[in-house]
Amino acid sequence: MTTTDSTAATPSLGDLGWSGFFQQQLTLEELEICRPGRVFAVQRTGLTLQLEGAELAAPLGGRWFQLPVEERPTIGDWVLVDIAKQSIHRLLERKSLLKRMSVSRPGDLQLIAANVDTMFLVSSCNEEFNLSRMERYLTLALDAGVQGVVVLTKADLTDESESFVEQTRTLRSDLVIELVNALDSDSLDGLRAWCQPGHTISLLGSSGVGKSTLINSLAGDLVQLTRDIRDNDSKGRHTTTHRSLHLIPGGALLLDSPGMRELAIADAESGVLSLFDDIEALARECKFTDCAHESEPGCRIRIALEDGSVDERRLENYRKLKREEIHNTETVAQRHSRNRQFSKRVKQVIESSHKHRD
Repeated sequence: MTTTDSTAATPSLGDLGWSGFFQQQLTLEELEICRPGRVFAVQRTGLTLQLEGAELAAPLGGRWFQLPVEERPTIGDWVLVDIAKQSIHRLLERKSLLKRMSVSRPGDLQLIAANVDTMFLVSSCNEEFNLSRMERYLTLALDAGVQGVVVLTKADLTDESESFVEQTRTLRSDLVIELVNALDSDSLDGLRAWCQPGHTISLLGSSGVGKSTLINSLAGDLVQLTRDIRDNDSKGRHTTTHRSLHLIPGGALLLDSPGMRELAIADAESGVLSLFDDIEALARECKFTDCAHESEPGCRIRIALEDGSVDERRLENYRKLKREEIHNTETVAQRHSRNRQFSKRVKQVIESSHKHRD
């Protein structure tokens, strides 16, 4: 474990997001031998931790990779560091966890960020704008108990910015929406109101929507590299290649992530139900409890479609996300079950081998 002194700009635990929620998890023995650290970056076999007054490069031992993905540290996590042994003692319980289905390991979850307070869902006022995709991100936030804020960027590049705002309002009645030009400091005042000391904000969205530019503008410094979008299709270019946490002037912690081309949801039932609570409420009023909302008499959802109070696109995406969530959650559960059975068999073989030797 490598320690770097950072006394030139010494963040307190509170600056790093520490609170009573984490403090109450510590035992008296741990208080004597351990120090808490926040995960600022995750490498293949180690973590970059920020402690009070020091930065640590901490390796992850093999035991961590024998655990399910959800039980391993991810960016934003708090861990306890055993100072004498120079090792990670344990992972603390999380306040929140943003996750999705893994693209590279089918059947597994991928952790996006832990202990996030607010999610800036960043989209741009151009061809990238997609309501159904935005609903996926908002589902993650609602399921994790994270405040979602939609940030519409590149407002200076269109005369139709208010149209994008009005379309976004259809997603949820109480949704917070900020229309910004990431290069215009004055337009970011609404976002700065969220950047409170110790407050962790995750910026999520597709490539090229301006996440890195936003971080640089809010930080007042170049902390992330940026690249222009492609002229031919307004698609973004990948700038951020790994997740990183930044402590900015004013005290907030901003978490940048690479753009996600795929965002399959799993283990997020409460998020789906919360985002589409109006459709869920109508479904409970249908004449038949098993109503498929197609042509059944007394279907409240069909009536709502006809009178325009429910949008066809939104209903179809609700159905799609609900089916996807159920399927993917079952897939993850099956993989976990197979892994447990395999581990049990390995343990039995090892125990049997030891008995024969004895």
